[in-house]
Amino acid sequence: MSFGAPFDARGGQQLIKRLTGVVQGYVWGSPTVIPELLGVQSTGEPQAELWLGAHPVAPSLVGDKRMDELVAADPDGVVGVEPVAMFGPRLPYLIKVIAAERPLSLQAHPSRAQAEVGFDREEQEGIAADAPNRTYRDSWPKPEVLVALQPTEALWGFRAPAETYDLFRQLGVQAAIDAVEPLCDDARSAPDRLAEVFARLLRLADPGRDLVQQVANAAASVQTGGSLGLFATTARELASYFPGDTGVLAALLMNRLTLHRYEAIFLAAGNLHAYLRGGGVEIMANSDNVMRGGLTPKFVNVEELLKVLDFTPSVPELLTPVEQAPGVWYYPAPAPEFAIWRIEVEHAAAELPRTDVGRILLVTDGSVMIKAAMDSLELLRGESALITAGEYAELTGDGTVFVGSPGVS
Repeated sequence: MSFGAPFDARGGQQLIKRLTGVVQGYVWGSPTVIPELLGVQSTGEPQAELWLGAHPVAPSLVGDKRMDELVAADPDGVVGVEPVAMFGPRLPYLIKVIAAERPLSLQAHPSRAQAEVGFDREEQEGIAADAPNRTYRDSWPKPEVLVALQPTEALWGFRAPAETYDLFRQLGVQAAIDAVEPLCDDARSAPDRLAEVFARLLRLADPGRDLVQQVANAAASVQTGGSLGLFATTARELASYFPGDTGVLAALLMNRLTLHRYEAIFLAAGNLHAYLRGGGVEIMANSDNVMRGGLTPKFVNVEELLKVLDFTPSVPELLTPVEQAPGVWYYPAPAPEFAIWRIEVEHAAAELPRTDVGRILLVTDGSVMIKAAMDSLELLRGESALITAGEYAELTGDGTVFVGSPGVS
């Protein structure tokens, strides 16, 4: 497909293009949050994610043209010379708006090496790219950053083994205490202990269904706060959505945290996580590779999940934004595929970060005007735009804007 002349600032082509994202209606989604952001009537059906980017599964529209095809027609002009040299002729990042009303699956994402091996294997096995049992849908990693737009509850990484064992002990379900007994074996490394118990809990099968109910019943009687109260709350909530799913037990090995507005977390390859409710703006490498271990009606591949997981216990750390200019906040993440900023546009014009790469803008509050040398575009709340490589632009108005780009070199 041809889109006419390529983007070229010297040739005077329009370099600011309005985007239309694609909504994904997964069962865990809120029926109201994304429609409210977009200013459209809710259908009453769950709307879980809004995709802004060029992923071939759900590419945004740039005018009436698919963004992945637009990028393919002129990768250097749209994405930028440097990221194309590094990642090939594709947009290396994807922006999503996440709106979770109920828990997502227990999941993790592969490293680049793992993704390449897994993708090649499933290609050779002849598994269709859109098959329900396909695990590696592309050959890319999927590191992510989530910036919360509302209070967001999440499970992230593994708690220290001894602490988790003590919580199971306090809950008092003997069969569960027995199942997690290896967590106490100080002669072995913490990752080894966590890996054994996590795999054991997911593989409990029929006995596990009864054990999930026993744990949920015990959790219902917990009246205290603190760590035990949060542990019991997680057990009750997950069991109410996923009765009999042994992923409920495995999830109890994890840290639970709350993100407040504009707080952020980074999810590296191998990090086990699950959002419980809430959401925000997410940026990631341009991949759809997800290994699931439970808490979902989708395809679960426990063995592949175990291969990619990092079982090192850790305490969740927020990603602290850096104010690079008045009202311009950068969220530093160790991922070359993407970078993300939040810009608070108020009284003075704010310069848009970077000119050498293609950027996607999303307005989450208020309205802004994008002004470039030869073009301008007004964006209202929920609207988004593409600004191609090589274009200086500034923002005026009164609003909050998220800006995604290829990684900062």
